[in-house]
Amino acid sequence: MQGIKKGCDDRMLVSYQWLKEYVEVKGTPAEELAERITRSGIEVDTVENRNKGVENVVVGYVVSREKHPNADKLSVCQVDAGQEERLQIVCGAKNVAAGQKVPVALVGAKLPDGVHIKRAKLRGVESQGMICSAKELGLNDRLLPKELQEGILVLPEDTPVGASILEVLGIDDKVMEFDLTPNRSDCLSMLGAAYEVAAILGSEVKLPEPGAGLENGTVRAADRIRVSVEEPELCPHYAARYLEEVRIGPSPLWMQNRLMAAGIRPINNVVDITNYVMLEYGQPLHAFDADRLNEGQIVVRRAREGERMVTLDDVERILEPHMLLITDGKKPVAIAGVMGGANSEVTPATTRILLESARFDGGSVRRTSRQLGLRSEASLRFEKEVNPAAVLPALDRAADLMRRYAGAQVARGVVQAAAKPAEPVSVRLSVDRVNGYLGTSLSAGQVREVLQRLRFDFAGSGGVFDVAVPSRRGDITREVDLIEEVARLHGYDNIPTSLMSGVTTPGSLTREQRIRRNVRSLLAESGLNEVVTYSFTHPGLIASFPGLYREAKPVALSMPMSEERSVLRTSLIPHLIETAVYNRNRSINDVAIFEIGKVFVTEEAVLSRLPEEKWMLSLLWTGRRSPLHFAAKAEPVDFYDLKGVFEKLTNALGIAHVQYKAASPEGFHPGRTAEIVCAPDGRSLARLGWIGQLHPAVQQEKDLGDTYVLEVELDTLIRYADDRIAYRTLPRYPSVGRDLAVVVSRETAAGDLADAIRAAAGPLLASLQVFDIYTGERLGRDRKSVAFSLVYLDPERTLTDEEVGEVHQRVIAALEQNFAAELRK
Repeated sequence: MQGIKKGCDDRMLVSYQWLKEYVEVKGTPAEELAERITRSGIEVDTVENRNKGVENVVVGYVVSREKHPNADKLSVCQVDAGQEERLQIVCGAKNVAAGQKVPVALVGAKLPDGVHIKRAKLRGVESQGMICSAKELGLNDRLLPKELQEGILVLPEDTPVGASILEVLGIDDKVMEFDLTPNRSDCLSMLGAAYEVAAILGSEVKLPEPGAGLENGTVRAADRIRVSVEEPELCPHYAARYLEEVRIGPSPLWMQNRLMAAGIRPINNVVDITNYVMLEYGQPLHAFDADRLNEGQIVVRRAREGERMVTLDDVERILEPHMLLITDGKKPVAIAGVMGGANSEVTPATTRILLESARFDGGSVRRTSRQLGLRSEASLRFEKEVNPAAVLPALDRAADLMRRYAGAQVARGVVQAAAKPAEPVSVRLSVDRVNGYLGTSLSAGQVREVLQRLRFDFAGSGGVFDVAVPSRRGDITREVDLIEEVARLHGYDNIPTSLMSGVTTPGSLTREQRIRRNVRSLLAESGLNEVVTYSFTHPGLIASFPGLYREAKPVALSMPMSEERSVLRTSLIPHLIETAVYNRNRSINDVAIFEIGKVFVTEEAVLSRLPEEKWMLSLLWTGRRSPLHFAAKAEPVDFYDLKGVFEKLTNALGIAHVQYKAASPEGFHPGRTAEIVCAPDGRSLARLGWIGQLHPAVQQEKDLGDTYVLEVELDTLIRYADDRIAYRTLPRYPSVGRDLAVVVSRETAAGDLADAIRAAAGPLLASLQVFDIYTGERLGRDRKSVAFSLVYLDPERTLTDEEVGEVHQRVIAALEQNFAAELRK
């Protein structure tokens, strides 16, 4: 579980030279191979040449090192570079010393960034070349051990003198960067990449095998270590080997080169081998110092409440009960699938190792990794579910490499705790279905060839195959997955273009969707801007501005992003107010906005069923009615501007008999707010919502000017809407106009007067408008004058003055009788 790499994602760096050990590339250059891989469905982002321009650099042996006679910080070295004569090289590195093997750029050599090496004199002493650092060779020196990041690159003692540095450091190579989709986690390994390339090129795959004499120890593993799993659903398989007489040191240079090509920093032979095998098989491994475990025990269990441990990065982690741990029966020694613990890590003094190879539940690893903020190469692979069949082969491969390169004595046998093995996957594939999906005319033989290239076992004859999907391809579970494999390996470019056939259903909007779209268009045409805000809000906003649902209980989120977004909203208005404040803080004081969204309503303090989701429409208008203009005075928006926009909307939707009744809901101005109702059947009233000015205290708190808001139930509007277009012929006969002013009690609503006028006038009344409301001392403290403009019209004939006068008198009589109205004189 080492190999931590910041920012690691679903990408795999594949060394071209390393890949050729497992599959015959048939002379296909790396760039061409990358193109073919991309065309087959796995995108190769880049092909990077590890040789940044190095030529004529060889391995040299520093025979002697003397201080420069004329410079304190320079050294004069005699170097054997496999040439006829020794070379004298002046070097400024602090770490150069006699007896070292180092990279030597000969005279005439080329280095990255266009550097050419020539004979030179440095402070009067001739220099016949250059001893190079890793950075000067174009290597990523940050992947080297810290002691080699500054100064010259010191090579292993067994490196042959005179050998080309390109071969020694493996930089005569190209690295392909696979950008993998989540379903292709099989290619997060060199063997997975080899199977993919073999399928594309029709080559064979050569799998690594542990060498003879793997178990060269004299003890049985079961006598030294014990393994138990308390959570088999989270750890279906745990296997371990025991190794003794381990010698910690640097890993072979070829292994270090391959790890660096994959973006992993070499550490020591044991850790490097676990990382190498993880890259090779896609199976993460972890090495524990067996002497630091409690009697060689391994117990896989969940964390206990409040349990803590220090991980390999020296950070103390607070663990939670859902997290899976590797323990030694007393203390946690690793977070399963994520990172090992500092209390059991391999150190230079380690001689005995418990080597782990296991399967962990991907969902559990993902949750733990995300919560702890730890993403490693190991967790990346466990999250995608590792190949169940690779657990033991990877374990044996790593043990064999440690036997060869760390001198380990491998104990006999594997100690493991295994639950039910993974079920084999078998999928039936029909050639007719393949051709039906792809629009091709492939034969059974062509489909059989694709399955053979994929190394899938199958049985069947004719046009139907029963395919046994190997466990390394966990993404294939259905027939359509196999059809996709046939498509990409047959070649997307070879699939003909064909028209769709069969029954098609034309797309359309539902009535609700169509009306919502019309509402958006109409409000935008009226000068309002649409906003989209969070569905989550602060509990305090619901308490201070409950909206239409005062009895609703806030629905708390189980894992909120923050306290500011911890409950589901019951009104859109609080977030519109926040939007207005946000704009005001940026010197935008004229704000006209609307939102169409859902609120969540329930009367249950503890949910037993899902809350009711209601579509709402909310508007907010503050600032000036129109922008500054030289020909018009800038006037502030008022209640009637917002009311006019809403009436324009209801008229467009065909909603009749809309009324406004005085109200004072929480958060609104008590004297400038109305409840909006409608009487679709002319009798019973249905509530639509609220319209009015924000309460002065709210405006002062938010530092807003006069601000007007509206919130209505959009579902109710849609229910009563009649958006059918009605046509009427233009009137052929003249209309007759009459004005009427009556004095009534101040408490009498103009809307009630208008309803009485319509009822008394009957069908001859074509239009009715209130054009004046007057209050003054000469009318009396509790009286007001309301003036109406009435238009009478009969579409079939010309009205006479007598007929109009009769109807008008009925109107006056109705007002006098119902409201004690007096004609204003």
